[in-house]
Amino acid sequence: MIILIMILVGVMSIAGINIYMCQSTQKQMTSEMENADCILVLGAGIRNNKPTPMLNDRLEQAISLYNEKKAPKIIMSGDHGKADYNEVGVMKKFTMDKGVPSSDIFMDHAGFSTYESLYRAKEIFQAKKIIIVTQDYHLYRALYIANQLGLEAVGVASNPREYSGQTMRDIREVAARCKDFITCIFKPEPTYLGDTIPVSGDGDITNDQAI
Repeated sequence: MIILIMILVGVMSIAGINIYMCQSTQKQMTSEMENADCILVLGAGIRNNKPTPMLNDRLEQAISLYNEKKAPKIIMSGDHGKADYNEVGVMKKFTMDKGVPSSDIFMDHAGFSTYESLYRAKEIFQAKKIIIVTQDYHLYRALYIANQLGLEAVGVASNPREYSGQTMRDIREVAARCKDFITCIFKPEPTYLGDTIPVSGDGDITNDQAI
């Protein structure tokens, strides 16, 4: 009986966190923000030095927002933890090839998780008002983290098509929301911090030799 009660409490807690996270950020799903500092694109993997379909769509959405003058700068936040895996370099090159000036594109080489990307956007890149771009299932959590870190944020969902394996992503996201709900209580520092690189400046300062 005690075990059953514990299971029920656990299920209710998981459901409650997910419902709260989604409902509390729903109204922030818009591109309308006055004087946004930047558009933040969250990484979604590369294959053969090309964006995955999900990342491709995030980048296309960010480029569209940039061209609409929703924000003057873009931060590419992803995994460049190994020399042979430069997610943010691929993201920047893709965006430059679409006509966005290099100086308007910043690379966050240590955006190893959604939480770390948002933390570094605030502390390293000194952003205060951001437009987050990712798929909708992920956007609720990203916006919640931004709110908890004191960022003023809105989010634009990039969902022009269906993606293989989405059911498993949805299941993992349930657990990820619970994890980051707890993370946002304690607010640990990310894996790397470092010197500030204000997003109001020149994005080329974040370049590496691949660009």
